[in-house]
Amino acid sequence: MKIIICGAGQVGYGIAEKLAQEDNEVSVIDTSASLVAAISDKLDVRGFVGHGAHPDVLARAGADQADMIIAVTLHDEINMIACEVAHGLFNVPTKIARIRAQNYLQPEYSNLFNRDNLPIDVTISPEIEVGKMVLRRISFPGAIDVFRFAEETISLVAIECLEDCPVVNTPLKQLSQLFPDLVSTVVGIFRRGKLFVAHSDEQIEVGDVAYVISQREHVRRLLGLFGHDEQAASRIIIAGGGNIGHYVARSIEATQPRTRVKLIESDRDRAVMLSQQLDHTIVLNGSALDQAMLNQADVADADLMVSLTNNDQINILSAVMAKQHGCRNSMALINNAPLQQMAEALGIDAFINPRAVTISRVLQHVRKGRIRSVYSVQQGAGEVIEAEALETSPLVGKPIRELDLPEGIRLGAIYRAGTVHRPDGDFKIKARDRVVLLASAQAVRTVEQLFRVSIQYF
Repeated sequence: MKIIICGAGQVGYGIAEKLAQEDNEVSVIDTSASLVAAISDKLDVRGFVGHGAHPDVLARAGADQADMIIAVTLHDEINMIACEVAHGLFNVPTKIARIRAQNYLQPEYSNLFNRDNLPIDVTISPEIEVGKMVLRRISFPGAIDVFRFAEETISLVAIECLEDCPVVNTPLKQLSQLFPDLVSTVVGIFRRGKLFVAHSDEQIEVGDVAYVISQREHVRRLLGLFGHDEQAASRIIIAGGGNIGHYVARSIEATQPRTRVKLIESDRDRAVMLSQQLDHTIVLNGSALDQAMLNQADVADADLMVSLTNNDQINILSAVMAKQHGCRNSMALINNAPLQQMAEALGIDAFINPRAVTISRVLQHVRKGRIRSVYSVQQGAGEVIEAEALETSPLVGKPIRELDLPEGIRLGAIYRAGTVHRPDGDFKIKARDRVVLLASAQAVRTVEQLFRVSIQYF
């Protein structure tokens, strides 16, 4: 595919890196010459210095032949105009825009982004997507990653296997035999820095991170099976009152009224605004790196510190300080990949990778075939994919044990007419079923072919 990315910041760089690795023709536009030079030197992409919404810049970047434009600059209006120009002048088929301001995304304005008004095919709101991920992680404290598929009926859960994990050294096929009513499948294992697709004879080792696809209602039982029975936090401190922190605090108020939340915001005007918009959250004005401020927030009695500022260093240090002063668990928002690797060594219990969320949303629309959802795991080493099976798919009609599934693919769950099924050897996939699976990076193209509409279908 020929793809234009407007914006060479952290999000744009992450998207360009992933798409260039898959042999797409990628052009990146940014007004910063230094960012364009950096991305051109490090990645196999073409860089253009200029304004992403200007027709002449888009023309130089090859918009007349582009299959897709992805506008992820820091400014919503630039992203929207870039898509409009790409549509009106260059007839670019697929247009994706990052929209941060929630005013544009209110339900009453749902007709704003259509061909008659602003011709944008997909809007991405990273702050809300990240906020939802934070809330899922708060709800399931034993998991180090959680994502949902198939109308939120199926969950992907990443679970660290500690020394007291009851299922260590147990073949995976025995888990199905021991717990036949548990609709869960271990699809992947991250071990010693490498992700691999799990087979039924594989055994889990201490230190592994197991990737499990499960019926949503079975997640808590699943975590208990892996030895994680941590209680959900009832006293939470949030560092950072930006869009993400505000969304998380407001959502906790709406869904967990018994949870006590204190929010620390460094900007006084923003803190005042937050105190007016939040009903039960205690808003404190100050630095999350100030020990006196942490004491004022009763950090020693807190169950969880969630650091959500726009500065990785502040998030890491505030999470570490909170643990040192008695907070039981910590979670930090970290954009920079090398810093993510440091998080566990510093005692941070969990981190959120906002780039992974945004990249996953983009990949959903880059992938060919009937792909409904994509979530990238372990820096792109694999993808959990939800895809719809059509009548022409080679997966349809045969018992799963008779399918010659390519290497690097493991089926995790099937969604059929509102019900979630575990794909055992006798199960037969039907047309219109939604299949949730793990594919290694090398097997993604094969998955696209398995779910692609063939010409015979018509």
